[in-house]
Amino acid sequence: MKKLKIIILLIFCFNSNSFSQIVYIDMNYLLNNSKIGKSLNLHLIEINNQYQEKFNRIEKDLKKKEEDLLAQKNIIEKSEFEKKITDLSKDIQNFRLDKKKSQQKLNKIKVENTKKILDIINPIITNYVDINSISLVVSKKNIIVGKKNLDITKEIIKLLNDQIETLNF
Repeated sequence: MKKLKIIILLIFCFNSNSFSQIVYIDMNYLLNNSKIGKSLNLHLIEINNQYQEKFNRIEKDLKKKEEDLLAQKNIIEKSEFEKKITDLSKDIQNFRLDKKKSQQKLNKIKVENTKKILDIINPIITNYVDINSISLVVSKKNIIVGKKNLDITKEIIKLLNDQIETLNF
């Protein structure tokens, strides 16, 4: 117990003599509002829209096949009807699988490009920290309460926008 008190006392003694500046940054805001982040979001929206068009067209075709098959239910033989139902079920399963794969591919593109952006941002933040003698940068999502003047998000966005505007997708 005495050792713990001594350690705490030493920590307070050393910390009282030095000035530590702690700031915070909102990475989500940075990724969504910087030029490079906006370009990534637009790229993802374009890809998503292409996928949606494709899947809406396929879904419409599948519904038409189902309606046609139901209209033929009493006209064609039972075995042929069941065969067509089985084929339609396979088509629906393939549609769902393809849709899931496309969503995974979109998520992969997002993760990879977000990582590239973070790799670009990291040296900018490091340089900013060195120039301004900052001891610690904390993510805003981990902050409960903080003064607005400790938020460096807008300064980092300005530095990032000055350095790079888009990413090659």
